[in-house]
Amino acid sequence: MIHLGLGLYKSLLNDNNFRFARQCGATHIVVQLVDYVKGGDNPSLTQNYLGGWGVTRTEGKLWQLDELLAIKKQMESHGLTWAAIENFDPAHWYDILLDGPKKHRQMEDLKFMLRNIGKAGIPVMGYYFSLAGVWGWTSGPEGRGGAMSVVFDEAEIDPQMPIPNGMVWNMTYDEKAAAGHQPPVSRNEMWERLRWFLGEILPVAEECGVKMVAHPDDPPLPELRGTARLFHSFEEYEKLLSVSASQANGFEFCMGTLQEMKEGNLYDLLDRHSAAGHIGYIHFRNVVGKVPRYREAFVDEGDIDMVRAMQILKKNNYEGVIIPDHTPEMSCGAPWHAGKAFALGYMRGILQTLERTQS
Repeated sequence: MIHLGLGLYKSLLNDNNFRFARQCGATHIVVQLVDYVKGGDNPSLTQNYLGGWGVTRTEGKLWQLDELLAIKKQMESHGLTWAAIENFDPAHWYDILLDGPKKHRQMEDLKFMLRNIGKAGIPVMGYYFSLAGVWGWTSGPEGRGGAMSVVFDEAEIDPQMPIPNGMVWNMTYDEKAAAGHQPPVSRNEMWERLRWFLGEILPVAEECGVKMVAHPDDPPLPELRGTARLFHSFEEYEKLLSVSASQANGFEFCMGTLQEMKEGNLYDLLDRHSAAGHIGYIHFRNVVGKVPRYREAFVDEGDIDMVRAMQILKKNNYEGVIIPDHTPEMSCGAPWHAGKAFALGYMRGILQTLERTQS
C-alpha cells in the first residue's frame, strides 16, 4: 500500500500541523530535525537561495532517544506514523563530508543517533552527501497563475563560486574559521569519502533496522562551487548500489530532481527500483525544464506524468511513503499550507482512483 505523507521541518512539529496533515489525508510524516528555512509556522521556500540558507549550525546537539520518542508520541496522538528522518545536521558530520580530522568522532556520533533512531522505531534515515548542497536557486512568479516558485538558471549565477571555509551545505558550522575558501574536490575523492561513510554506517543501520537512503543532487550539475557532485545523473545515482549490496542501502527518490537531469527515462528508473525495493521514500514533485534551467511546478502542471508514475508504484506494490516535497506558494494568507494541501489532495485523488480501478 502506498502511504501518503507530509514533510515537516523541526519548527513545524506541532499539533496544528499534525492536524493539518491528517485533514489533508496524510498518514505518515517525514521529519527534518534541522530547520533550513526561516518563517516559523508559515515557512517560505521561495526566498532567494543564491547566497545560501543563512543558517549557522554550530551546536551539533545529538538526537537523544527521549526526544525522538516525545516527538513520535505527539505525532501518533494525531493518528500519524513517523516514516523517516531527512538529513543529518551539518554540524554533526561536516568533517565526514570534508574528510577532516574530526570525522572518526563524528562517525561515532552518527552511529549513536542511528541507534536511537532504530530504538524509536523510525525505519528510514535520508541523507545528502554533498559539499555545495542545494545552491543557486532563486525565485519568481513563474508558477501557474503567477505563483511564486523556485527557479534554477545556471546563466544567472557563477556555478564555481568557491565555498567559504567553515561552511558545508550553505550552512556555517564554524563562525571562527580562517579566511579563505575550501579547495576543489574531485569526483574520485568524493566517491572515496562516500565509500568510507557507507562502510562505517551501513552495518549499524542493518543492526538497527534502519534504511539509509541518498538524495540525488539538486541542482544536478557534475560540479558546483568547485566540488564534484556524486549523483548528478541516472548512471551516477545508480552507482550507489554498487558501493554496497546491503538492504540498508537505498534511494531517497526525488522525482523532481531526477527529472531535472539532462538524460534518462524517469519512469524506467522508478519502475526498476520500486520493484526491487531500493526506495526508502519518494519526493513526489514536479518540475518544468531541465538543467541548465528549470523551475519547480505544481504537482499537476510539470513535465512528469504523475498519474503514470503512481500507476508504476501501484503495479509494483510499493509500500513506502510519498510526500509532496516543495510546492509553489499560493496567493493566500498561508501560502505554504495551501500549496501542500493542493498537492496532497491531488495525490490522494490519484491513489483513490487507482485503488478503485485496479481492485
